[in-house]
Amino acid sequence: MSSSTEWPLWEVFVRSRRGLSHTHAGSLHAPDAEMALRNARDLYTRRSEGVSIWVVPSVQVTASSPDEKDSFFEPAGDKPYRHPTFYEIPEGVKHL
Repeated sequence: MSSSTEWPLWEVFVRSRRGLSHTHAGSLHAPDAEMALRNARDLYTRRSEGVSIWVVPSVQVTASSPDEKDSFFEPAGDKPYRHPTFYEIPEGVKHL
């Protein structure tokens, strides 16, 4: 199959339980969003692992480069209040 006739690549994110974040589960090819969603359900939640699925066209995902890690994340280094080291996590709190 030539690249001009291949189905687009979709990134799949699954939320395993209410209250948790969606996590990247993998990728798949599909002709449209609805088919991508159905294929993602069949492929990534076969054992009822999820309560919600997102599919996103891979071409719409913008990511930072691991090679630019130092310069890209350096501005956060001078903001220690953003790190959870100043907070006590109460017992019984899950998924914080």
